Amino acid sequence: MARSPPLHYDQTLFRDPEVFNPTFVPEHLHHRDAQVKELAFLIHPTLQGGRAINAIFRGPPGTGKTTTVLRVFAELKEATRKVIPAYVNCRQNATQTAVYRAIFEEVCGYAPSIGRHLDEIRDGIAARLRDTDARLLVCFDDANYLVAADTYNILLYQLLRLHERWDGVRDAGVFAVTNDLRQNLCAKADGPVWSVFHPYEVNFWPYTRTEVHAILSDRVQQGLYPGVMPTGILDLVSRLTADARDIRVGIDLIRTAVARTEADGRRRVTREDVMCVASGVNSPVLAARTAALSPGERSFLYHLAERSLAGDDMMAGAVYEEMQDYVAAGKTTCHNRLQRLADAGIIDLISTGKGHEVLLRYPPGEIFAACAGDLVPPK
Repeated sequence: MARSPPLHYDQTLFRDPEVFNPTFVPEHLHHRDAQVKELAFLIHPTLQGGRAINAIFRGPPGTGKTTTVLRVFAELKEATRKVIPAYVNCRQNATQTAVYRAIFEEVCGYAPSIGRHLDEIRDGIAARLRDTDARLLVCFDDANYLVAADTYNILLYQLLRLHERWDGVRDAGVFAVTNDLRQNLCAKADGPVWSVFHPYEVNFWPYTRTEVHAILSDRVQQGLYPGVMPTGILDLVSRLTADARDIRVGIDLIRTAVARTEADGRRRVTREDVMCVASGVNSPVLAARTAALSPGERSFLYHLAERSLAGDDMMAGAVYEEMQDYVAAGKTTCHNRLQRLADAGIIDLISTGKGHEVLLRYPPGEIFAACAGDLVPPK
């Protein structure tokens, strides 16, 4: 077989590098039809002059929550002027002022001037809503950051009761999105908020391996030139992504593997390219997942990795028996921590005839590094 000529310095393998950007929103959402229908159901009342049904979107990282919301919001903007959707990234905007500045920019089309007082920003939002006779719909992405900043209840109360301060302005609808499956955003709402919030819940489950392959195949077709990502290599990336249970891992794997290939002057991605960058892509994901654990859960994970490295019995029952030397609690605590690690996408609990076997999704060495600050026995 004739070898492809080397890539020239001024050539690229990327047809459209934006496709691999974390903020990219595809025209078609694969395997989220059910969630799109639920969002349409939640939004439908606003098209008839009512308020959207408030909702909480729950699911592990990389399951399409943000992308689904942004796709539906984009279509909503094109379909009607009766509703103004406002997306707020709460990782970046958790204070009242930051949140209202983000909402102002979505509602008014430009950012408020630096130093503008919070009340002026809120008045500007209300004036725009009144002048356009529009209803506000706010999505708080990573809303758990508002809980941590102690702004969750005050923001929900103010938005859900806009009419109390501004005549002629209708109350907003609120969608709250969270990756933290431990945190119950319903329970975090206080009495005055709960009386008007009453959220509907929409779940986003991890993609299956077949679904992952379809999503990544679509990105490859859009973002790369033909032949750059051979079928077998895409299959490998899909397997790694399905194991990580985070579609963002696969998108980043493709981007970094292709960049490595391009830098080397070659035209096709190889298995070596993928495996070389896999650790660098997976480690930040593992770091984020372990950061969401409690110190006790991280220490528990550390000792699981020690057992795996030593070749010890990884059946749940054996883990419990050994962990009694470290954990001053019963079998329920051990079970809950194993389930928590499974929910976080760090381990798998495989059902066997003898019980559940614990399988690590990451090499013990990477787990040790991620848990480096918690090298003490779990409590």
